[in-house]
Amino acid sequence: MKNLNYLPAIILTSIALSLSFTGQAVAQNVDFGPLQPLIGSWKTVSPGVDIAPGRTGSNVGEGGTAVEAFYEIRTYEAAADAVNASDQSLVAIYYKLEVFRQRDDAKFHDQRGYMIYDQKNQMVYNSFCVPRAVCVTAEGKAGKKMTLTAPSRGIGESTYMTENATTQGFSMTMEISEKTLSYSQTTKLNIYGKDFSHTDAATLEKVNE
Repeated sequence: MKNLNYLPAIILTSIALSLSFTGQAVAQNVDFGPLQPLIGSWKTVSPGVDIAPGRTGSNVGEGGTAVEAFYEIRTYEAAADAVNASDQSLVAIYYKLEVFRQRDDAKFHDQRGYMIYDQKNQMVYNSFCVPRAVCVTAEGKAGKKMTLTAPSRGIGESTYMTENATTQGFSMTMEISEKTLSYSQTTKLNIYGKDFSHTDAATLEKVNE
């Protein structure tokens, strides 16, 4: 079973970022590096594809491969700055992400988090939570195209999720330009007693600055 002692640290980090809001963090001269073009609102250009484990009683059966077309809406805004251990200086962009089924417009995923930039070390972090009692921090080298991966202690989850639908790994590749954002991601799960790679991929375009 995973050691969940680090969960308070994830929560406190999120609170600290929220509370450390300063005028400097939203000033025009703040360097958000490759994350700068994210600020604004985004929507999928064409339906994305979600491949997830089927639910009990579904057409594909428990743990089967369920494929769902979706569209999503994202909003990014300059949010906070922080200094870790008196050494690591960060700036963060807060985001909210909502995903809807293409076939009936029902929302099936909600995600809130921060995209965080470390200019000195040229690192980017995607630190987020979903309302399944699961939080993830993924990290990687900064760039217009980058791959962010959760380290060994980068996933926090409830005891129930650890015992029934544990997240064993997370990785995403994203490519950012001034007007388009493309990504693909894989969440490695163990659910219904077996491993499953839950994948999502889509391309979004900026609809508002």
